[in-house]
Amino acid sequence: MHGLLKRLVSRALRAAGIPILDGLKAGGVFTVECFDAAGNLKWRDTAENLVVNAGLNHLLDVVFHAATQITTWYVGLVGASPTYAAGDILASHSGWTEFPSYTGNRQEFNEGAASSQQISNSGNAASFAITGSGTVAGAFICSVNTGTSGTLFCAASFSQGAKSVSNGDTVNVTYTLSAADDGA
Repeated sequence: MHGLLKRLVSRALRAAGIPILDGLKAGGVFTVECFDAAGNLKWRDTAENLVVNAGLNHLLDVVFHAATQITTWYVGLVGASPTYAAGDILASHSGWTEFPSYTGNRQEFNEGAASSQQISNSGNAASFAITGSGTVAGAFICSVNTGTSGTLFCAASFSQGAKSVSNGDTVNVTYTLSAADDGA
């Protein structure tokens, strides 16, 4: 109903000669699954992301301003009780911390080609081998596999709250980014 009402209001405003802005809407959803050491599913959750200002600016700069494209993005895990802000950057995000207890670095986001205004790594989930007990509460996408010098694109909290992980667990993360015309 919300979409129909929005379209009707937009048409009425245009008919009255009142300018309105329609535009691009971009956002994504993380799907996260945790398996125990025996391969049994422990939990599954989703997380709708906040595309931060730095991520939106990068998107616009690459598409419209000939900025250098980042060719490899990485998935990271977020620790307990996160709070995100549009102004978060990889070097400064006081409302959340990265969950560090897994083998190796952040995992590469290996996406397939865009289709139906979506791009996803559903064919190749980012996989994290957990090396210690702790709490995972979300995920993020950034441009570097370690450190804080890169670009933060987005971050998200699980829809059902923070989850426990243990040494030997595997956490698989799929991210689907969608873009749509937000107009009437």
